[in-house]
Amino acid sequence: MTSPDHRRPGTGRRAHRDRRGRGLRGRLVPATVPLARTKAEVFDDLVLDTVETLERRLAKELSGVEFAVEDVPPELNVYDTDVLEDGEVPLARLLPGRPGRQEMPPRIVLYRRPLEFRAMDNEDLADLVHDVIIEQVANLLGMDPDELA
Repeated sequence: MTSPDHRRPGTGRRAHRDRRGRGLRGRLVPATVPLARTKAEVFDDLVLDTVETLERRLAKELSGVEFAVEDVPPELNVYDTDVLEDGEVPLARLLPGRPGRQEMPPRIVLYRRPLEFRAMDNEDLADLVHDVIIEQVANLLGMDPDELA
């Protein structure tokens, strides 16, 4: 066994290579083929599509509103009325802004995993995301959701 002082230079840290020592040789996907998108990226795009449509119609009313996506809702024993639930599972939450020293803009948070679980396919998920956002925006603005849809 050799002591640490007698090691060859550069052997202290091993580079990531395959079992033949060659490593990756090139791109895994040709440049002309789009890479696979994750479920989270697809979900984010669905949210963005709905929000952009609403912002075109209600630019002034939604100028300070933040939209966010979280994977799962936080662990709380009791949810306030600002939470949109299906049974006892939260789907989205409206956090009204707080004026004062720490001005916080209003925020609508969608919970990705519960929404994905309730959808049969991507088209159903798009409809569900749209409906949830419409309901939360209507709640924020004090309107009827049918007026926004």
